[in-house]
Amino acid sequence: MRSSRIIAAVLAVLTAAACSGCGTTDITSDGDTKPVVSVIPSTENGSTAIQTSAAVSASAAAVSSTAGSVTQAAEQSAAVTAAQQITQTSQIINSTINNGGNQDGDRPSAPAVTIATNPPSPPAVTQKTDAPVQTQQTAAPTTAAVTESAAVQTTAAVTTAAPKEVAALPGIDADLVARVSKMSLHEKVSQMMMASASDAATAKTAIQSGVGAMALFAKAFSGKTKKQVQEMTASFQKAAKIPILISIDEEGGTVNRVSTNPNLRASKFLSPSALYKNGGFELVVSDTEEKADLLLSLGVNSNLGPVCDVALSSSDYIFNRTFSLDHNMTAQYVEKVVTVMKEKHLASTLKHFPGYGGSRDTHKNMATDNRDYSAFENGDFLPFQAGIAAGADSVMVSHNIVTCMDKNYPASLSPNVHKILRETLGFTGVIVTDDLGMNAITQFTNGKNPAVAAVLAGNDFLCYADYQNSVPAIEKAVEKGEISEEQINNSVQRILQWKRNIGLI
Repeated sequence: MRSSRIIAAVLAVLTAAACSGCGTTDITSDGDTKPVVSVIPSTENGSTAIQTSAAVSASAAAVSSTAGSVTQAAEQSAAVTAAQQITQTSQIINSTINNGGNQDGDRPSAPAVTIATNPPSPPAVTQKTDAPVQTQQTAAPTTAAVTESAAVQTTAAVTTAAPKEVAALPGIDADLVARVSKMSLHEKVSQMMMASASDAATAKTAIQSGVGAMALFAKAFSGKTKKQVQEMTASFQKAAKIPILISIDEEGGTVNRVSTNPNLRASKFLSPSALYKNGGFELVVSDTEEKADLLLSLGVNSNLGPVCDVALSSSDYIFNRTFSLDHNMTAQYVEKVVTVMKEKHLASTLKHFPGYGGSRDTHKNMATDNRDYSAFENGDFLPFQAGIAAGADSVMVSHNIVTCMDKNYPASLSPNVHKILRETLGFTGVIVTDDLGMNAITQFTNGKNPAVAAVLAGNDFLCYADYQNSVPAIEKAVEKGEISEEQINNSVQRILQWKRNIGLI
């Protein structure tokens, strides 16, 4: 009897699997976003395609013979190597970016690319992705839970699988895990979007849709009094079902949002390098304290900084936004800033991993960094490691192609770069993309929506104005088995814990 119930439950999962597949803005500059076409990746001809109904039928027949075959199939699935998994993820990302043909007529499609599973310089790391893994005996996802508690309709030999439980990540509060388990797929995917806006009305519309964060530009604060800004941010929180991260880029120097308004601060915040020149680390710390107090008083709970990048020379694009040309000095700066932000409960974001170096401006064009991996190990990683050790909440990933880590994909869309951040640097918090509306990405994807590829790469938060097309694209990718719901659950757990850590939840 026990065996029959298990077999019946598995058949239900197989049936569900067969049906489920049937179906620009830049945070460092103001501007409007032009909607792009949302492209749902097709896997009909790829090696990671969801099994056809015929394969499902065959699998069901195999399962019906003995419950033991289910165990055997699970063991075979577990034996799939990490190298095969990263290749599958690569193929899905290729499909996401390249499928759909030339929509513009006169612009060539992005070249078909494959992620290098064995990058030349980084340490040997195994890639564990959430891409679906095919087995010969079952079409159900390998993470599907088959339990004896499944309801069985014996008259029609139809079974209903028990609801999936959300597996808790280390360090996530139990009540937040329970909250994720009760959220719909749409709600969870929406939480992964960091929309952006230059005005309150646009921001409120996005917040009402359920996005998890809102990045605001200087125009949203321009001309307002402190009270008016407070009323604006309060209205945002009131419109949000789940308290929202309200983020800005208040780096100081060339990039400011709030202090451009003299009603909010008499003068703009100074750049990191100018602060140190005028008063050393003591002034850096006091400036960070003042900045945190001001932003929090306005209802802004997240500052997208500090900048961890180290330029190669004073002529490089990123130089004016950096602290120093010295990696060790920059690491000290980052540690002090993150420590203050953490004490103040102002959310921090280390940017732009794996390090901008001498790359040109990716707001305008794609950039390629050909340095050896040792340059990152001994230099660019140091500020990020200092920030992570100090308790930084999130890390933003850049759009430049860093060839020693992944010669084919920009860092923001590269599973290998995210693997290094998670495993080599040991980061367990939220990973967020740089703005996906920047020209480097739109050029790389030929104007197609990069949201699915960004999730497949390992991002938790997608900084992108086009949430309207991105959310349904990701939902469909989950329904088709291209992105596992477990990965979505993990991202939302990290996001909610981040909000809890700064007192939002």
